[in-house]
Amino acid sequence: MTILALAAAVLYGTADFLGGLASRRASVFAVLALTVPAGAVVMLTAALLGGALGVGGSGPAGNWGAVGWAAASGICGTAGLIAFYAGFATAPISVVAPVAALVSAVLPVGAAIAGGERPPGTVIAGGLVCLVAIVLVSVQSADHAPSAGRARAAGHVPPRGLRGLGDLGGSRRLLALGYGVAAGVGFGLFFLFLKDAGRSGVLWPVAVSRSAGAVVAFGLALATRTRPWSVRRDVIRIALVSGAIDAGANVCYVLATRAGLFGLAVVITSLYPGMTVLLARLLLGERMRWLQRAGLVLAAAGVLLVTL
Repeated sequence: MTILALAAAVLYGTADFLGGLASRRASVFAVLALTVPAGAVVMLTAALLGGALGVGGSGPAGNWGAVGWAAASGICGTAGLIAFYAGFATAPISVVAPVAALVSAVLPVGAAIAGGERPPGTVIAGGLVCLVAIVLVSVQSADHAPSAGRARAAGHVPPRGLRGLGDLGGSRRLLALGYGVAAGVGFGLFFLFLKDAGRSGVLWPVAVSRSAGAVVAFGLALATRTRPWSVRRDVIRIALVSGAIDAGANVCYVLATRAGLFGLAVVITSLYPGMTVLLARLLLGERMRWLQRAGLVLAAAGVLLVTL
């Protein structure tokens, strides 16, 4: 389970990094309308091939409960993105990002505990250390945009239609808290619903989830009059690869939730910002804050405690 969850975190972080690169060169909604459908195409193809080969679980027909959970996960994930982008357009990123990361982990963990999961002491300690690490590696300077895009943390260009919301009254920090919580709830429900959908299989639930998200992404593109096909070719390539990798991360995550404790799988998977930070450091030369370095160290310690 730990290996699968770590693989999901690495893939999510890589997809976010690529999505962030794309969104720096094009509209966020254009990138979203490319990445999500790309993942849907990859997963639908994989599900069809898996069905022909007798692997990947049962198809959607006859299992409408799983279809509903999968579709809900895709819709909630996209809704979380909208709140995340709105937060970036109106409030300090240094507050929005860590709050969203923490809530997206705590919500499914709370559901797991309520459902009867009782991990041993070392696992609880490791999970708590990982939660702290999630916040630390997500912290960004208030004057810098995140280097990730997920898909849940994509880019630093405020999407068209959300600009101008900064004129709202009230404390910007309270606004950041509200947007971060809203985004975290969306992402947390995505984790929770996709896990429920994955009980019937692996490939088809992820394919349905990505397809539902693609419908929402196209709807946003139409509503904002965004033309994703008109962006630069290099942006299209990066966005498509990001979507394919993100789809693979979803598969690893579902497998992880079926191989061990759900709450623990979510916490480890939620370490994905660490991979994004590392890639930004290695490939873009972005400097890491000392809090982020500390978060990476804590993440390693937390995973070690979990495996023990």
